[in-house]
Amino acid sequence: MLMAIIAVALGLAVLVWSADRFVDGAAATSRHLGLPPLLIGMVIIGFGTSAPELMVSGLSAWQGNPGLALGNAYGSNIANIGLIVGLVALFSPLTMHSQVLRQELPLLVLVTLASLWCLQDGDVSRWDAVLLLAMLVAFLTYSVMRGRQQGSDTLADNTTANLDTQSMSLKRAVTWTLVGLVMLIASSRLLVWGAVDIASAFGVSDLIIGLTVVAIGTSLPELASSISAVRKNEHDLVIGNVVGSNLFNTLAVVGLAGVITPIDVDGAVLVRDWPVMLALTLALTVFGIGWKRQGRINRVEGALLLTAFIVYTAWLVMSVVGGR
Repeated sequence: MLMAIIAVALGLAVLVWSADRFVDGAAATSRHLGLPPLLIGMVIIGFGTSAPELMVSGLSAWQGNPGLALGNAYGSNIANIGLIVGLVALFSPLTMHSQVLRQELPLLVLVTLASLWCLQDGDVSRWDAVLLLAMLVAFLTYSVMRGRQQGSDTLADNTTANLDTQSMSLKRAVTWTLVGLVMLIASSRLLVWGAVDIASAFGVSDLIIGLTVVAIGTSLPELASSISAVRKNEHDLVIGNVVGSNLFNTLAVVGLAGVITPIDVDGAVLVRDWPVMLALTLALTVFGIGWKRQGRINRVEGALLLTAFIVYTAWLVMSVVGGR
């Protein structure tokens, strides 16, 4: 048991470090290859911060623990909005200027709604997973086309400014990308082993472990990048990271896990976890777009998001305690 706890702690620490190296290296490499800043900000950085979720969920499914994979993906989405956006906005209100993000937020709502279709029959089959991955390919194709055609946008400006502060040679960028990837795989294996062992020891489902400890842990790269961005007044990059990450979690992370092995969906996901994920996604969309006012997530709205996350996490803990 002690070894499992050490494995989770060490796995999370290395996971966060390696994810940071991987994202920085991938973003710098993409810049050297001439990718537009908007594409780097929305796809490379936004999706790159979901690399921990992808690794952990893929390994979980491969080792026969698909519940951990699903819990990690949905739990990370909930943590990204409730914990990260809520916490950041509580200390520094986030103003959204990017027109691209105004289009991406409703798309995230639609993807979240579409995911229910894959869950409602009680499992995520391989065909469901292929559908999710096909939606991901369609989104990436659309993003590449728009990234090459889009004119000036504040998300692109934020990305350029962020890349300028950490410029590196192509050789170094490729090296950090490869080192980060290798360490992501190694730390994910360690984390999954520890998490499954802890779940067995306490007699709780791997879904609950995935929704709590693993989900929060794999969301730490998004938290780190969001804090860094808000300190530089790059508010659109904060929201862009979360939107890109949540799209990737819903489509790629669940899709990959489902292709590896079909996922049995616990009934609690449909009545507890998915509705919370949808509610937070809708709240982020309403707050971020602003409708008849400037899109802005103020301190009150940040506190609401954070409170929702705390209540949800307490709900999970009570469900475990009550079931023992």
